[in-house]
Amino acid sequence: MRTFLNAKAMAKAMREQLATRGVTIQHAEALEIVAKQFGLESWNVLSAKIGEAEVAPWRFEPPAPIIRIFDEARARDFYLGFLGMTLDWEHRFELGMPLYCQVSRGALKLHLSEHSGDASPGANMLVYMTGVEAWQKELVGKNYKYNRPGLQRQDWGLECEVIDPFGNRIRFLEV
Repeated sequence: MRTFLNAKAMAKAMREQLATRGVTIQHAEALEIVAKQFGLESWNVLSAKIGEAEVAPWRFEPPAPIIRIFDEARARDFYLGFLGMTLDWEHRFELGMPLYCQVSRGALKLHLSEHSGDASPGANMLVYMTGVEAWQKELVGKNYKYNRPGLQRQDWGLECEVIDPFGNRIRFLEV
């Protein structure tokens, strides 16, 4: 699949396809159209974005915070049930050993660990998102016995906070 890094090839392919239909456009026009397809205002903006991507041979991915848990059943009830996350994988060094797993929903990935040295209980994390009001309504609609999160308008955005059974706070924030 092509990305914005392939913008020039996309513009060339567009011009070639249009030419087969008797439509001729300049390469610069095609580049402007491709930029609009990526939701950008102009080829100059897209070109700068391409330049930034080509400069760095690395890029950051969204983090996966490690959250300390103490009871697997309660963690599953909260993260899989209440938050509606999916269990991606789990690991134990052997039967009867502490659980380490990954749960996710959309782009949000969290690591849950029963290992004592992996994370501090009572962590506080911020999850940037869009649609925080709809998210809060979904959570409240589940009638989860231990948590009925509200919305708070903060100077920095609209926030919905949940606290897991182990005292870890997740603050969902729409700026």
